[in-house]
Amino acid sequence: MNTLKIWCNAKFSDALTSELTQALAPHQLIWSSSLHKSNLATSGPDPDARSADIIYGQPHPEDLIHSTSLKWIHLTTAGYTRFDNDAVRNALKARGAMLTNSSSVFADPCAEHILAFMLCGARALPPAIVNDANEHKWLFSELRSAPRLLRGQSAVLVGFGAIARRLIELIAPFEMNLATVRRSVHGDEPIRTFASSQIDEALAYADHVINILPAAQGTNAIFNAQRFARMKRGAIFYNVGRGDTVDQDALCDSLESGHIAGAFLDVTTPEPLPPDHRLWKVPNCWITPHIAGGHREEMRVNVEQFLENFRRFMKGGHLRDRVV
Repeated sequence: MNTLKIWCNAKFSDALTSELTQALAPHQLIWSSSLHKSNLATSGPDPDARSADIIYGQPHPEDLIHSTSLKWIHLTTAGYTRFDNDAVRNALKARGAMLTNSSSVFADPCAEHILAFMLCGARALPPAIVNDANEHKWLFSELRSAPRLLRGQSAVLVGFGAIARRLIELIAPFEMNLATVRRSVHGDEPIRTFASSQIDEALAYADHVINILPAAQGTNAIFNAQRFARMKRGAIFYNVGRGDTVDQDALCDSLESGHIAGAFLDVTTPEPLPPDHRLWKVPNCWITPHIAGGHREEMRVNVEQFLENFRRFMKGGHLRDRVV
C-alpha cells in the first residue's frame, strides 16, 4: 500500500487529534501551520496542501486548482460555496479527484434547531421569555390564547438536502401539510415537491416558510421583496441556510408591515450582526448566532464521518455526501 499524504487545517481536541492520527496510520498526516477551531474560518494558500493526496478541512481554492497529486477533498462544512466554480470543478475533473462535504453531520442539529424555532413560535415562548427576563408580569390573558398548534398547518421547505430530509422525519408526528422546493423534481420525494421555477406557487399557501438554501449561484437574495409579498399573510419565515439568500431590508419591511408575522434566523449577513443592525430592532424577529449546526459532539461526529469516508475511499467505495 502506498503511503498517502493527508493535509488538515482543522483544530481538534488533543483526544480527537490522537484518535485521527492513529486511525490514519501508517499514512502521513500533515497539519497546517494555521489551524482553525471554527469550520467557518478560512485559510490562505498552503504549499503542503498542494502536495497532499487527501485534504480534510477548509483549504484555499487555489491549492485545489494547483495541486499536483490531489485525489479527494473532504470539507468540514456542509457549505462549499468557495469551491463551487468552474476553475475548481475543472481542476478536480482533470485529476479525477472527488470533493465531499459534511452535510450529514449537520442534518440532526439543524433539523432540531428548526423544529425548536417552530415550537418556540407556536407556543408563544419569545414574548413570555422576554417578559420573564424584564417586566415579570403575569400575562395570562394576553398569552393564553396566543399559541397555535402545528397540527394541520402548512410548511414549505426551500431546499431539499440532508437537513430537509431529517426535518421531514421530525415533523411527521405533528401532522402538518408539508411541501418542498428543489432544483428539479425527481418524483421519489416523500412530500409534495415543487421545482425551483415554481417557488412562488409554493410560498403562497404556506404558514411556515423554511429556508435551508446554501449560498450558491442563483440563491443570492432569492427571498426578496417580491417573494415576501407572495407569501401568505401571517406566515412565519425561518432561515438556517445562509444570510445572503435573503434581502434583509425586504424582510424587515415585511415584518414592520405585519405581512410576515415573525422571523426566526440563525444566519445573517454580515456575521457577526452589528449591534445597531435593523434586524435587531424590527418586531417579532428572533436571532440565534449561527449555532444551528452545533452540538457538544459536533467535531467528534465530523471526524467520525471523515474516517468512515476514508475507509470507503481506501476500498474504492461510494463516498458519503459527495459533491464532485
